[in-house]
Amino acid sequence: MEFNEVVKNRYSCKKYSDKQVENEKLTAILEAGRLAPTAKNLQEQHIYVVQSEECLARIDELTPCRYGAPTVLVVAFNKNEVFTYPGGKRDSGVEDAAIVATHLTLAAANEGVDSCWLNFFDPDKAASLLGLPENEEVLMLLDLGYAADGAGPLPNHESRKPLSETVTYL
Repeated sequence: MEFNEVVKNRYSCKKYSDKQVENEKLTAILEAGRLAPTAKNLQEQHIYVVQSEECLARIDELTPCRYGAPTVLVVAFNKNEVFTYPGGKRDSGVEDAAIVATHLTLAAANEGVDSCWLNFFDPDKAASLLGLPENEEVLMLLDLGYAADGAGPLPNHESRKPLSETVTYL
């Protein structure tokens, strides 16, 4: 699919069928995350693929905003391996993980797989419930699967502010 079509047509799916994502498509999606750029090429991200009923039930405990996808990708990063910016007020962990997550989301759309970025949860509770290492912080959960019959973008999906309201040339 052309990149502009991927970006234009991708939406946050809110209802999934129980059809599992094929291994080759899942691998292509994960590979896109692996190739995402990170500050100083530290590659501090870690992606957990959740497909077991037990772990999906744990994620369901974390958020009311999961929509029944048969796979959830948990995007985390190693807090001890980030680049700290001059001034010491910020580091690259969240932004690098967000770049990885964006690559995963767009790659899923390119593969014909639906997704929804989930961010309504407590990251510390997520790490604890999933048994992640203490040095890892969870950025987001990504519902991944195929839309159920009748699912589709929200009515305002194509409503976007004009560039004149979101871009300033200096």
